[in-house]
Parts: sequence; C-alpha cells; structure tokens
Amino acid sequence: MSEILNLYVNGTKMQAIAKPESTLLEVLRDELHLVSPKCGCNHGDCGACTVILDGKAVKSCTVLALTAEGKKVVTVEGLSNGSELHPVQQAFIKYGAPQCGYCTPGMVMATVAFLLDNPTPKEEEIKDALSGNLCRCGGYKEYVKAVSAVVSGEFGRLPEGSEINA
Repeated sequence: MSEILNLYVNGTKMQAIAKPESTLLEVLRDELHLVSPKCGCNHGDCGACTVILDGKAVKSCTVLALTAEGKKVVTVEGLSNGSELHPVQQAFIKYGAPQCGYCTPGMVMATVAFLLDNPTPKEEEIKDALSGNLCRCGGYKEYVKAVSAVVSGEFGRLPEGSEINA
C-alpha cells in the first residue's frame, strides 16, 4: 500500500506517493521528475545517485523513501543560485572533470557535502571523499584538481549549509 511522503526538496515542500519498498532515488526520479540523481548500480556502490539528505551525502538508491519523511533533500537541481552555478559546478566545468557526465551529479553532491564538513581539506582527503563515487571514464585527476581549485578560493566563497536550498 502506498503512502504520501512529505519532504523538502531543493527548498520546496513537496509530496510524493511512495510504496514501503520505494527508494528515495525512485521517488526523486519517478515521482518528482528530478533527473540529476542517476541509477548506476542500485546497490550503493557507484555513487551516481548521491544527494544531500539533512546535510549529509547519501546514496539515494539505498535510502527507503519513507524514512525521508519531513527531511531536507538537495539535488544538483537545487545548487544553483538563479543563473549562477555553485562553485563546485563551475570548477568541474573549468577543469574538464565531466567526460561522459553520468557520474557528475553524484560527484558534485558528494563534493558539496564533503566541503560543508571540511572546507579546507588536503589532497588525500579529497581523494578519499570522492572514492565512493565511480567514474567509468577515469576522470579522477580532473575531479581532484577541480575540488582543489574550489578549496583554494578560485571560485569565490563556498555557500554554507544554510545557504544551500534545503
């Protein structure tokens, strides 16, 4: 039997219909029509479905949707400020990190959540933070360079958690 799920997505209160076995990924894509979280493995291994749930990066294919009742979800669609991309998005573009682009939304969300907790990481910490996201094109060096550029301030001040559409 389906239930009504109330949650805040990208700063907007939303409702969706969810079955007890529905994942957050399924609700975001199929019910709310948000296309940035991707279904890569459906087992939590690839990170393509990463979103921010109440301030923490989660692999949405592993989260039962009904457990997100009343919580705040942020997807790539909620990161931009009007027409201005988030600094992480700007850096990924400038440094050519996305190749085929399939992993990019998950990489962006994992990076944003990581930098909220650790705004001045060392390179090894960046590599470790991105290790849960697989890039089938092998563009890891570009992702690390892009994140390092964000940390150095090349793309301005990072929005704080309260400034992200949650």
